[in-house]
This record gives sequence, structure tokens and C-alpha cells, in this order.
Amino acid sequence: MPDGHAAQRAWRPRTLILLVSAWLALAGNLPLWRTIWPLPELAGWRGTVFAAGMAVWIAAALTMLLSLLAWKGILKPVVALLLVTAAASSYFMLQYGVVIDATMMANVANTDVREARDLLSWPLLLNIVFIALLPGWWLLRRPLAMRRFGPQAVRNLVGAALALLVLLGVTLLAFQDLASLMRNHKQVRYLVNPLNTVYASGKLAFDHGSKASRPLEAIGLDARLGPTHAPGQRAPLVVLVVGETARAANFSLGGYARKTNPELEAIAAQGPALAYYSAVRSCGTNTQASLPCMFSHLGKEAFESTRQPYENLLDVLQRAGLAVVWIDNQSGCKGLCDRVGKVDTFGLKTPGLCTEGECFDEILLAGLDARIAALDPARRARGVVLVLHQMGSHGPAYYKRVPPAFKTFMPECASNVLQECPRTDVVNAYDNTLVYTDHVLAGLARWLQGQATQGGRDTAMVYVSDHGESLGENNLYLHGLPYALAPDTQTHVPMLSWVSEPMARRLGLRRECLRENAAAPLSHDNLFHAMLGLLDVQTALYRRELDWFAPCR
Repeated sequence: MPDGHAAQRAWRPRTLILLVSAWLALAGNLPLWRTIWPLPELAGWRGTVFAAGMAVWIAAALTMLLSLLAWKGILKPVVALLLVTAAASSYFMLQYGVVIDATMMANVANTDVREARDLLSWPLLLNIVFIALLPGWWLLRRPLAMRRFGPQAVRNLVGAALALLVLLGVTLLAFQDLASLMRNHKQVRYLVNPLNTVYASGKLAFDHGSKASRPLEAIGLDARLGPTHAPGQRAPLVVLVVGETARAANFSLGGYARKTNPELEAIAAQGPALAYYSAVRSCGTNTQASLPCMFSHLGKEAFESTRQPYENLLDVLQRAGLAVVWIDNQSGCKGLCDRVGKVDTFGLKTPGLCTEGECFDEILLAGLDARIAALDPARRARGVVLVLHQMGSHGPAYYKRVPPAFKTFMPECASNVLQECPRTDVVNAYDNTLVYTDHVLAGLARWLQGQATQGGRDTAMVYVSDHGESLGENNLYLHGLPYALAPDTQTHVPMLSWVSEPMARRLGLRRECLRENAAAPLSHDNLFHAMLGLLDVQTALYRRELDWFAPCR
């Protein structure tokens, strides 16, 4: 134990724990206090007392957690981690209106260098300095007077038990108000910082460990090619484009006043090849949640409730004998393409398309003929499926996703701190990403038309976004809210199909019928079955009632 002057300066662990817990409960929870203070439940003196009790409740919960970790070599690193975590979480909750749950933590865990770079800003750094670094420096520079293992263990347990008693006491005294607040304003439970991050990280680790411990279950073992693949028939070429962060509200194909889809609208005016589906719901509100779900045979409800990992749509298509390739211009396929061909644009330096380690989405169309020619000849002869994963409208740096020639709406927000820009400029920057997506999809449709008329293939395209986006409505930005709390803009996504005349003849598909039924409610649950139907892959997994092409065949 320290002696002399050092001994006078040394703190008992409980002193550090109480100070840190109080600081985090107050300064680390500014998003929580900003959210609940205007609520009618906190009006008057009763509300003020309740808010004070809630601060004590948070401090007691943190005290209990830290008391159990009050060991030499452990307590200070944990405190430092909680301070930085609270500061970063507080910034993103304040600035973008996001909340912290397991899916948000999954997004963090799967963020690549490009995405992380877009989120860095001076306001974030200042928040970390004032919430974490400065108080952390003052709190952690003091030595701690730790006891031997036995006495320290007793003190840790006693401290945790006392904190638990305070926690239970506050809960009992304020139970009615607390229950009412959590019931009427569910988002509040995701704002308790940094306990929200601790809980979400623990849940994510448990769920991941539970799935990782189970072997991957094969599906579609009976998958085979249907009668349209008879000898002498032309091989199909189908492209599935997975959009990123496109929301249906801003697609002019769906009625948005601005012309964000001028090239696709021109294609739609030329004939029945293109159909836009106006009532489509996503599986989730972020890529990590939506992408695996939309390729699953289970559907949203069953997918979210199971811990068993399964193969996906791509495995079934490949098992049937088709050539399947995933071409990625984003942060990866989330394990979906692990057993099929994959091309990654990360690191390419194609002039005019790639700069600073990132490529515009037209890179997805570059060299497609050569990529197809390099596939296994036997599989290629049966049919080819390309999945193009866009960078799309990934925020907050929307302006980085669009070449200068497609910046139609100006002025645009040229910052990754969206609150620094007028909301009109944020919308301009976002709408420009849709204009560019329109150009990419139209270019793909023209290439597929050429393949149908000159390349000897029956061609089709499906485009669907993984989730939507908030652009400042109700002070919400970006995406990732828990699905039950998410606004329509984060779950209503654009989807379209383009089917060449030869492909329509192949399937006996009436393309005018697709347009007539395009307002029917659909979701990501339909994608698995629609792709099987479009490619005429037969398996017991296929459900005709979920195939939006089926009523028109």
C-alpha cells in the first residue's frame, strides 16, 4: 500500500467508482435528459423528483457493475473504456437521433475503414475530450489503494450489494412513473448511457456465440433447374442489385416530386419491361440486420427468432447448378457470399471511378462481360446470377457517393456533420445519390438489353434497397433505430424489376401484369421466392404465394 504523500493522495476504489458513476449518470446521459425533460410525465415537482431518482438509478447500476470489477489492473481500464464509450455514444445519439441496441452494436462491429472515416469529425473529437479525456485524466491519474485479494473481494461484494439495494429501492419508489415512461416512450430504454452499450454488446456477443457454436445447416438440397432450362434453351442472366440506404419516399418512380429517376422513367415510358413496386418493407433498419434476412428462406419473423445459422438464397441457386457471383462495392456480404464467387472493389484504382480507397457504383458494371467469361463454362451454360452490392446512398457523407456530373440538386451538404448544413442541403446531397443510382441501374438495364438481343441470353434485373434513411425528420438522421420504433422512412424501401422480352417469353410472364400489381404490399420476405421463380429453380422451399412474379405467369 502507498505511504507518505502518495498514501494521502491515493483513493479507495469506491471513491473512483462513485465519482465516475455520478459523472456518467449526468454528463454522459445528455441525450437521455434532452429526450425525457420535455415529456409530460416530467412536468412539475413530481417529474423533477423522478428525473433525480432516475439519475440515482443509473449511477447505482454503474456502481454495482464497477464494484464487481474493482481489481488492480482492471478497474482503471474499464473506467477509461466506459468514459470513451459514453462520450462517443452520446455524440451520435445527440447528433443523429440514433439509439444503441444490439443491431447498432453489430453495425459498429462490422464497420470498415471507409465507413468509420465518414463518421469522424471535430465535434465528435471535442465530445470525447470533454466527456471522456479531461475527466478521465483527472480521475485516473490518482493511485488506488487496493487491499489484498480476500479483503478486496469482500469490499467489492459489499459495494455491489449496497448499490443493488439503492437500485431496487429507487425502482420500487418510482415504479409507476418508470413503467409509464418506458411503456409510452420505448426509445428511452435505449438511451441509458453507457449501460445501453454494455447490454447491447453482451447480447450481441451471446447471440453471435450461440450461432457460431452451431453448424451451418444446408437448405435446398432438392434444388434443381426447371423445364425452362431444357437443352437448346438460351441461358438466363439475372442481376440482383442490393441498394444501400435508399428510401422509397425520395424515388420519383414512386411519386416523389423531384426527378431523382429520370433515366429509369425514360426506360419505363418505352414499354412494359420496368415495374416499380411502391409498397415494400425492409427486414431491418440497417445493413447488418437486413442483408442476411432478405436472402433467407425464413422470413423476417422466423429469421429474427432463430439461433440456427442456415445457408441462403445464393447457396440454393448455386446448388441448382447456376453460376453465382457477388460483386461488392460496400462493406462486405455479411457472410452471404462465403460459398460462392466474390469480387471486391476495395483497393481498385480505376481512373475516373475510384479515389481515396473508394469507388463510385459504376465500378460494379465495369468488365461484366469479362467476369462472366471467366466463370465455370458448365455453370455459365446453365445460367448466371450476379449480385451487385452498392455503396448507394450511404451516409452521412452523401456527397462522396456521387460523381460531379450527377450532382443535380445544389447546393448540397458537403460535410459528414449533417447538423452543420441546412436541411435542404442535406436532402439535395441525398437526392443526388439517387440520381446516380438511377444512372447506374439504367446503364445496367441497357447492358442487359444488349445481352438479350446480341448476347444470346434471357435477361432480367431486380433492385431493392436494404433499408431506408432519416433526413432530419423529427431530428432523426441516418438509420438503425429498433424496428418497432423506426419511422416509415427507414423501413419503406424502393424496389423494381426489369425483365427483357426474351425472359418474359421464357417464363410466360405478362410484364403489363407486373405493373398492374405493383402497388401490392411486399417485403424483403418475398425476395427469396421471387428469385427462385424468376430463375425457375425448383425446391420444396419455394412458396408461390410469396413470389410476386407468379400471379403474372
